Amino acid sequence: MKKLLSLILCSAISIASAATSSSSSSLDPILDAATPQNTPSKKIPKKTKKHHKAKPKAVTASNGKSSQPAATSNRQPRLYSYSGYAMDTSTGEVLVSKNPDTQLPIASITKLMTAMVMLDSGANLDDYVEISEDDVDHLRNTYSRLKVGMQLRRRDLLLLSLMSSENRAAFAIARTAYPGGINEFIRRMNAKAKTLGMNNTQFFDPTGLTAQNKSTAIDLVKMLKAAYGYELIREDTTTKGADVMLSSRYTHHYLNSDALVRSSRFQIEVSKTGFINEAGHCLVLYAMVDNRPIAMVFLNSSKSGRLVDAMAVKSYVDRMQ
Repeated sequence: MKKLLSLILCSAISIASAATSSSSSSLDPILDAATPQNTPSKKIPKKTKKHHKAKPKAVTASNGKSSQPAATSNRQPRLYSYSGYAMDTSTGEVLVSKNPDTQLPIASITKLMTAMVMLDSGANLDDYVEISEDDVDHLRNTYSRLKVGMQLRRRDLLLLSLMSSENRAAFAIARTAYPGGINEFIRRMNAKAKTLGMNNTQFFDPTGLTAQNKSTAIDLVKMLKAAYGYELIREDTTTKGADVMLSSRYTHHYLNSDALVRSSRFQIEVSKTGFINEAGHCLVLYAMVDNRPIAMVFLNSSKSGRLVDAMAVKSYVDRMQ
């Protein structure tokens, strides 16, 4: 009888321990999977296996080879993204590089250029801009809460464009920034790209909904460095969420499209996500890692793969110190 009671007591303790472990798990397993553990134990191999199951499938390059990251901790991270690049902008040191010269569609990463060109125009940020039929996406029919006829301040449209990647907001600020309208705005986008030395970049619209907007990882680092110079871009792209009044009776809470910004995993100064089918999931970051300004670009990835890549690069820079 004593042996039976002992067995029952041990089983109860094991069940309670398992429940405690389960309740303390992170709400974001993808980001936890990318974060190195400081105190490994005997159970780490089992946990690591579970994390690997939760990780996204690696992006496969055109040659059929997988880009699955290596587990070796003392080497440069191998990325899920088809194209990736990380540079210390203070020294010019290239930290990570994978297909950096490949020209690819960049989707809503475009909106960083849109924001810079609009701010360069000197347009009054407190002026109200009316959403028109011209701002509606008839290419991909993406959803928007900004209905035709709504009027919002230009600064709120800029925030929605950068923080939540709102397409109608981006088109509206581009359409109204210069007397020449949208065509003049796109001309200025390409002109600014040339001034920044982005010689393998082209823009055909201010939202990134067209796959014709293309660039390379190397060029996008140049754009990131320029965007960092705009205080409002730094502020808007790193805002976790904001309530925006869309009408006198309706206020909507918008969230940042970058999970890394929302989770505050490290000090991000500029961030922008992007996705269309032709581009895959994209992410650019300008972050401070161990007091080093690091620009990161990840193109043609999966939704979670780009986040894992960013955390892997951060961990790699941390280990260099």
